[in-house]
Amino acid sequence: MLNEQAKDQLKLVHTQGVAAWQDRRRSPASMFGTQETEFLISIGCSAQEMFDFVDDLLGYGEPDYETVLRIQDIRYSYFTKVMNLRHSEYIASMAALPSKATAVDGISWLPRLIVKARLKLRGEMPPDLMYGCGGDRPFLRRMGMTLPSFLQLVWDHYDDDRAIVDAVKKSAKSVSS
Repeated sequence: MLNEQAKDQLKLVHTQGVAAWQDRRRSPASMFGTQETEFLISIGCSAQEMFDFVDDLLGYGEPDYETVLRIQDIRYSYFTKVMNLRHSEYIASMAALPSKATAVDGISWLPRLIVKARLKLRGEMPPDLMYGCGGDRPFLRRMGMTLPSFLQLVWDHYDDDRAIVDAVKKSAKSVSS
């Protein structure tokens, strides 16, 4: 988990990102300086990911900072416990992802989101892809889940797609009941 100092720094970076966006600095390079970018990298995040979170918050009203913090806390825990603070040298290509229409058990989007969550955990997201995008958020709401809870679910059952699918179906059933 992120320590209190890192949480405070993440909040500051997020707040500075919001101010930069409002000042029309709407790219990762113009939103964050070297120190902010280095901090983000140290906790397993990228300037692009934080830019995407800020851009969607101000463009669509979500994800809020608490959601970003919970996502990054899970990613940092994975980064420390599984990856031993070593960054992956692999960055996935967009072509490596299942299409948005690919379905499992009649649920489209889920296969793609499972892959995205694994890429987020490993820090292998392509720059044009966001974990928690405008498609992920409504999908997870319909399934009765949040971005952090789904990310944790994927970590908990990393190599077991069936367990992930069954948990999502169970959560969705409780929403529709």
